[in-house]
Amino acid sequence: MRQRAIRNLANLDTSHARITRILDAATGGKNNFRADREAVNRYDVAAEITTAAAQAILGYLTRVVRHLALEGVDQFLIVGSGVPSGLPPGRRLHDIARDTPRTASARVVYIENDPMVLANAQATIEPITDLVRVVEGDIPQIDEILDDRVVRTFVDWNRPMAWIVVSGHNVSDDEQARHVIKRLRENAPKGSYLALLQTTFDGIPRELLPAINDLLAMTLPGHAVRTREEMESLLEGLELLEPGLVWVPEWRPDGDGDACADQPGSSGNYGAVARLP
Repeated sequence: MRQRAIRNLANLDTSHARITRILDAATGGKNNFRADREAVNRYDVAAEITTAAAQAILGYLTRVVRHLALEGVDQFLIVGSGVPSGLPPGRRLHDIARDTPRTASARVVYIENDPMVLANAQATIEPITDLVRVVEGDIPQIDEILDDRVVRTFVDWNRPMAWIVVSGHNVSDDEQARHVIKRLRENAPKGSYLALLQTTFDGIPRELLPAINDLLAMTLPGHAVRTREEMESLLEGLELLEPGLVWVPEWRPDGDGDACADQPGSSGNYGAVARLP
């Protein structure tokens, strides 16, 4: 395990920001570098929403995991979350997944492509629980993920599971995005769920768009941004849980100080959860 973490860190580039580390920095986590913190500052200068938006994303992910656990789902595959360290101790996503009597032994697979996230999670989470695994991969390589040995053996493919795709921004081509959804629909057992998160500029005032576009191109080149209409097209044919495709603060809010609750569009992200046939 230590050798695996060392290999991951050997591939680490600290000079460029990464979206998972930006979210971590914006929510007070420790898994980030100066480039990530500087990116947060740049976004806050352009529009003072970065910290609240990051908190809204973490709130959405937490509520999705909690809701599905209450539905009895005890297998989660979470792609591109960054294993956020900004969540309180004992309240990280794998903790939430096990926080109901029916899911006390829930298994979680984190699938990540950032070397720091991989090394940290493999060194600090895997050694203390037999119920979490961390594997390398990203959603554009969905076929490789589905063929991964840990993914194939750590969860039971005869029972429902939840796929939570946080890194949809890494799939810029809509046909590729449809392929990802198609492959998950084909492979996930009956009764499974698919949760999606997607960056959008729909809620950004028009006068700020040029600055935000330039900043995104500089800090996160290739980061896919989609409109509501584009997301509705990708989700066509899926059975969405209520309340459907919404701003992330609007997905089953619990009223517990939800970030961006007063201006949900300022979260900059849509969320949706679908029940797979």
